[in-house]
Amino acid sequence: MGKRRAILIGGLAIAAIVAVTAAVRTATFAPGDIADGSDIRLAAAPTYDLDAAVAHLSAAAQIRTISHQDPAEDDVAEWDRLHGWLATTYPAMHRAMTRTILPNRTLIYHWPGSDASLAPIIVMAHQDVVPVTEGTEKDWKYPPFAGTIAEKAVWGRGTVDDKGSLIALFEALEALAVQGFAPKRGVYLVSGHDEEVGGSGAAAAAAKLKAEGVRALYTLDEGSVVLRDTPVINGPAILIGVAEKGYATLKVTAHAPGGHSSMPPAETGVTTLARAVLAITDNPFPIEMRGPGASMVEALAAHKGGTTKLAVANPWLLGSVLKKQLAASPSSAAAFHTTIAPTMLEGSPKENVLPQSASALINYRIAPWNSSADVMARAKASVGDAPVELSWVKPPNEPSRVSSSSSQGWKYVVAAARADAPDAVVAPFLVVGATDSRSMAPISEDVYRFMPMHFTLKETAMIHGTNEHMTIDSFKRMIDFYARLIATSAG
Repeated sequence: MGKRRAILIGGLAIAAIVAVTAAVRTATFAPGDIADGSDIRLAAAPTYDLDAAVAHLSAAAQIRTISHQDPAEDDVAEWDRLHGWLATTYPAMHRAMTRTILPNRTLIYHWPGSDASLAPIIVMAHQDVVPVTEGTEKDWKYPPFAGTIAEKAVWGRGTVDDKGSLIALFEALEALAVQGFAPKRGVYLVSGHDEEVGGSGAAAAAAKLKAEGVRALYTLDEGSVVLRDTPVINGPAILIGVAEKGYATLKVTAHAPGGHSSMPPAETGVTTLARAVLAITDNPFPIEMRGPGASMVEALAAHKGGTTKLAVANPWLLGSVLKKQLAASPSSAAAFHTTIAPTMLEGSPKENVLPQSASALINYRIAPWNSSADVMARAKASVGDAPVELSWVKPPNEPSRVSSSSSQGWKYVVAAARADAPDAVVAPFLVVGATDSRSMAPISEDVYRFMPMHFTLKETAMIHGTNEHMTIDSFKRMIDFYARLIATSAG
């Protein structure tokens, strides 16, 4: 009886220690060093004609700068048409800034600063748009390339990704030039021509700027938004991308004798391939609470409080529960591990022929703490001694470095973003896709990915989808944001 009592008392004592420790850690928990930009004196946005700006976005949406997977299908005359239209539509900006058109039709604009000792800034938005899936045109409320202005929005492919940003930048720079703005810090606008199919234009622009000795304070490109219904807090959050995942496609090839399907061997090239692909996908990278995804959750949890804050503040106690919750949704899990997605299969050209070679493509989005070498090593370990060949389709893009969430550049971006979202939580964010901004890392202290559009999670589905449209409210927010940001950080 005494022994049982001692065990019970000991158990209660341990429980009490755990409870007190968890309570103290929760009470004292604070997210990492995330500056709020409150020390930045924000410049006022200049005046401009919003109706004219909306008409300009409509006109730009009608110019079909469509990037196809096969560049031979691109109508390059549309890029030339866009360049001519920009020059005509924004004369003050074109007088203030020099324009360089690279041979591939990527644009570089430069507004020299009066103080050469100050590092310049780089703002970005790409010119190209994705195609509309054949046969889905009828599903659009308004024709996808008509730039229809209706229901307090501009409708059309690219109005959000990324001509909304592009035209908002031009509107902001035009308004500043008309106002007589004279930057102390140089301003570069880089607009890639092929972001949707790899971003070779931005890479060429970065190489040119590097050769010219440019070293920017920060670069800002697309990549994230103000999310109105952010998970964890169920409210608005300014999510600023501080990094993006790497990109790699692995080719798995199984070779076999081939032959007639009426006399198949015990294992064909297709079954060998299938086993290898399943071996790779059945060995996923683990969910890890680290990097920008963890920083985001910490910032949101600190604001939310309650059991959410308790779980995040005490990973030693509730880490497994938290990871299980994060893994429950593919959209949330993507920020916490390297993802593995088989996408394409190729085998026999005929149904009754055994292929001599069967292959699969597996697309990886690589987390910042992993590398393409880690991916290859894991894939090789997964397949073991299976008779398959593993190779990269093309050299992988490694994950970007993680930019600061407390630097001067970060503060400028946050201050401009909070001007029209003062009650939103500010959090770092991991961009799971790819942007042109990754090419600017070698010539920029920090790289950020953010557009000040206010979206719900449901509304983000229209990007690259049917009925893409930019609300006039979001478009105005974007013009004001870019104007304030440039005037404040370069003024």
